[in-house]
Amino acid sequence: MSTAAIYARVSSQRQKKDQTIASQTAALRAYAERMRLELPEEWVFEDEGHSGATLMRPALERLRDLVAQVGVDVVVVYAPDRLARKFAYQALLIEEFARAGTRVEFVRGPRGDSPEDQLLVQFQGMFAEYEKAQLMERYRRGKTYRARAGSVNVLSGAPFGYRFVRKTPECAARYEIVETEAALVAELFRRYVDEGASIAELTRW
Repeated sequence: MSTAAIYARVSSQRQKKDQTIASQTAALRAYAERMRLELPEEWVFEDEGHSGATLMRPALERLRDLVAQVGVDVVVVYAPDRLARKFAYQALLIEEFARAGTRVEFVRGPRGDSPEDQLLVQFQGMFAEYEKAQLMERYRRGKTYRARAGSVNVLSGAPFGYRFVRKTPECAARYEIVETEAALVAELFRRYVDEGASIAELTRW
């Protein structure tokens, strides 16, 4: 009987809430059982909340170490974009596993080693990468538009002198001046402009 490891990944908090990782893992377990693959419990790898646009994922790194050190007959992944979003990363991982004598099988995707199957993997990788780039561009444009409209906090927190007020059904998101902090900001600028105080002096003050 061939030995198998399974790898599942979700990248967003929404996917985690929807238990997508659990449904992926269940589908992978069912596939391994259907294909009569021996699946040790410790060979189940899950990356929750990690982007497929990077290879720096804790569970993926453990899987790569396992393949390199122990040897696994097959790694089962739900779909090519769950392995990696970027085609180059998909190709790198599949080639790395192949050098260790491990093949990669997808529950939803090509399952053979023929040139046609490999071409399909490449196309799926390119489409996944393109889709990711589109989503990021839409997100960037949407965030820029909302920021210009004053309806989103584009900073990690409100700047000193302001507090960020979240959007409510009645009001849009906005900044409000904190009067006590605003007085300090005004005094800092007065000392800098009128008195020529240095940044170090202002910091000490």
